[in-house]
Amino acid sequence: MRTGQPHAGPHPVGDGLVRRLIAGQFPRWAGATVRRWPSGGTVNAMYRLGDDKVVRLPLAEGGADDVSGEREWLPRLAPHLPVRIPEVLGAGEPAHGYPWPWSVYRWLPGEHPDPGALAEPVPLAEDLAAFVRAMRSITLPDAPPAHRGGPLSSLDADTRAAIEELRGVPQEGVDCDAVAAVWEEAVRIPDGDGPPVWLHADLMPGNVLVDGDGRLASVIDFGCAGVGDPACDLFPAWNLLPPDGRKAFREALAVDDATWLRGRARTLSQALIALPYYRTTNPAMADNARHVIRAVTSPRT
Repeated sequence: MRTGQPHAGPHPVGDGLVRRLIAGQFPRWAGATVRRWPSGGTVNAMYRLGDDKVVRLPLAEGGADDVSGEREWLPRLAPHLPVRIPEVLGAGEPAHGYPWPWSVYRWLPGEHPDPGALAEPVPLAEDLAAFVRAMRSITLPDAPPAHRGGPLSSLDADTRAAIEELRGVPQEGVDCDAVAAVWEEAVRIPDGDGPPVWLHADLMPGNVLVDGDGRLASVIDFGCAGVGDPACDLFPAWNLLPPDGRKAFREALAVDDATWLRGRARTLSQALIALPYYRTTNPAMADNARHVIRAVTSPRT
């Protein structure tokens, strides 16, 4: 679920198209029910296929590269991770006027966590930290660069432009001077001098599934995954976890001050860019952006 980048108008996708695609390429599943699955994501449409599968189709050309990337890397990453991740069951190809590759995955049960109503924030924080540690420990060769894993300076122009745009939206109540100060502090910090590490790079609440006890069950959507700055996988500290969970997350990962500040700034940048773009079109994205901005500008933990 990428955020903060404008997308072209979505390609029309509907139940009928999905049924035709399935019948033509995976006739063994042609009799399964097809129903749209609601999602706050902006890159893919999701359709349940029977009870145990889901069809994921890019809505724009920019999402098509993620399909091939997941096909290559998901089976290689899965053995190294402590929770379930998506499993590709079928590799669909363009047909019936639909122009991009698409995939059928095994359905992963669970619920997206609500940042304001976490049942077990500290255990969940520890689960997320274990996932991030496992990602960082992976040494698979020929890794692609993560979608947003480059230097913090690469986000500078877009972040500053978003702050100025939000100054013109006073009804959002964003303290633009406060967020600008957070950003200025972070961009003065040198980028980390360690080697790049494997990242999920999009640890949004919509890409996390928890079980009935509020513990981490699965992490989904690896379209941004690759190697880069370890600060990129600190997003949950501000987009999901309350202060006690944030503290537990940081301690479990033993994050130094510079990396923590870069992580905070990266999460803030994503939210600042997303809010003006999605505020009237995607409530889930806009609400999470507001949550991040509040978390970052609250007293530090």
